[in-house]
Amino acid sequence: MALHPAVAAYLESESIDHETLECDPDLADTADFCAAYDIPLDKSANAILVASKKPPGLFALCLLLATTRLDVNGVVRKRLSVRKVSFASADETLAKTDQAIGGVTVFGIPDDVPIWVDSAVVDQDWVIVGAGTRTSKVRVDPKTFRSHDRFEIVDDLANAY
Repeated sequence: MALHPAVAAYLESESIDHETLECDPDLADTADFCAAYDIPLDKSANAILVASKKPPGLFALCLLLATTRLDVNGVVRKRLSVRKVSFASADETLAKTDQAIGGVTVFGIPDDVPIWVDSAVVDQDWVIVGAGTRTSKVRVDPKTFRSHDRFEIVDDLANAY
């Protein structure tokens, strides 16, 4: 079970307690992973990179439960203080994070990318997040996000479907 090297280094350097779970790379996308490995969707959190379009060049990584939808044009756009924002493309995501879609996580992200965690994530007793690769996932206690300065907890970052 391989973690992305930057993810492994971050988890170790910050002494973050975690469990690494093996994942078939063909099942790395959230719905497929949860169905195949019997993980409830409300225990799975997606890391989504957003990119500003007007003006271009600003990014933020948002962590939200799989049962919710990111408020891109409301909360995210306002927090980035831009006129237009959208989901980063797979190529932009790989270039900015060195992580592939289906494995993107909040750990090991470049310091110039703010990381916003929806408050509903930290209400869970545990969550599954990406591991930086499509071959594994990471189970963590969401309280981790409250106890590390790298993460900012944001109310209403996401809305229920």
